[in-house]
Amino acid sequence: MKTIIYLVVGIFFGIVMFKSEAASWFRIYEMFQFDAFHMYGIIGSALALGVIATQWIKRSGTKSFFGEKIVILDKEKSFVRYALGGILFGLGWALAGACPGPMYTLLGAGFWPILIVIFGALLGTLVYGVFKNRLPH
Repeated sequence: MKTIIYLVVGIFFGIVMFKSEAASWFRIYEMFQFDAFHMYGIIGSALALGVIATQWIKRSGTKSFFGEKIVILDKEKSFVRYALGGILFGLGWALAGACPGPMYTLLGAGFWPILIVIFGALLGTLVYGVFKNRLPH
């Protein structure tokens, strides 16, 4: 049952991403050229909603859809890990023209060349897993 719910939510998310043009290479290019506010508006709205929802969940003791208590643990503070991770993520996003969410949205929309990017992202995840213990965390 959980799998079906996750699948439905994922499909809905993909449709929203595609219809809002958040998966559009042109919109992402526009953002990196500082030519339009479109993507900044989407990202900023998502960030604001995420902060509000996270704080509400932490303070109200909200339970999940399945009745389990939601626990959000504090993260370690480290400038280096977030700076390096952000730079790598941003470079990959700029080179590929898509971050992880839109990659799968583009695949679902039938843009088959995105499979090369998905393969590269999975390979990068594998490489991270191999070197994780040697990286600054």
